[in-house]
This record gives sequence, C-alpha cells and structure tokens, in this order.
Amino acid sequence: MTLPHKIIGVAIIWNQEGKILIDKRRSGGTFGGFWEFPGGKQEANETIVACIKREILEELAIDIAVEEHLITVNHIYSEVKITLDVYHCRYLRGKPQTIECDEFRWVTLEEIDRFTFPEANQQIISAIKKNRKNLH
Repeated sequence: MTLPHKIIGVAIIWNQEGKILIDKRRSGGTFGGFWEFPGGKQEANETIVACIKREILEELAIDIAVEEHLITVNHIYSEVKITLDVYHCRYLRGKPQTIECDEFRWVTLEEIDRFTFPEANQQIISAIKKNRKNLH
C-alpha cells in the first residue's frame, strides 16, 4: 500500500526580539495538544513560499516575509508520508489569532525544549539551533 504524501510548508517566524512563534494544535485532531511551527499543505500549482504565506495568513492572520530555506525533513508516520519544507520567516504585521490552533506563543530558542512537538519537528529544532549562530 502506498502511503499518501503531503508536502507541507513550515514557517519559523522570528519577531524583532529574536523569538519564534509556535502554536498548539487543536485537541482532537492529529497530534492534538502538541506544539508546532505553523504552516500547512501545499496546494497544486502553488510554490512553497506562496503556500507558507497563505497558510500563515489563514491560520494566524499575520503577514510574514518568507526568507531563506532552513531544512527539508522527510518523515513517515504510520498513515502518511510527509515532507516538511522549512523556511526562516520574518514577522511583518498583524496580531496573531488562534484561527486554526488552541493557542500560540512567542518563545526563545532556550525555552523551546519545554514544549512537546511531533517527532518530525525535532530535526527542525536541531537545525534552528545549529543555524542560529549564523543568523543572529
């Protein structure tokens, strides 16, 4: 059996204070109650950059600038294969809303390990930590 494959654009959104926006998945859904970096599924004929901007606007009602690519993570869960295409993004404007999540927080990289993320996100967190010294 071939697993469905989803390509997901993921935003590491930095604010002016050097904090990252994370959100808590709705309870009841897949990975309900886990924290994640916001983003969503790429649609047909959509670039990954356009996907990330659209998803962030739809889910959190904020504008971001999508900047450099951080990492691509391929992960197989029991029911789906996912490709996470992760980009550093800069927060531009708008007040984040909990449209598609239970809550959101701005966290420092030092605080991020206190939150529970789905397994595939651990590679992203490691990449941010490794990459951070080159950025800030």
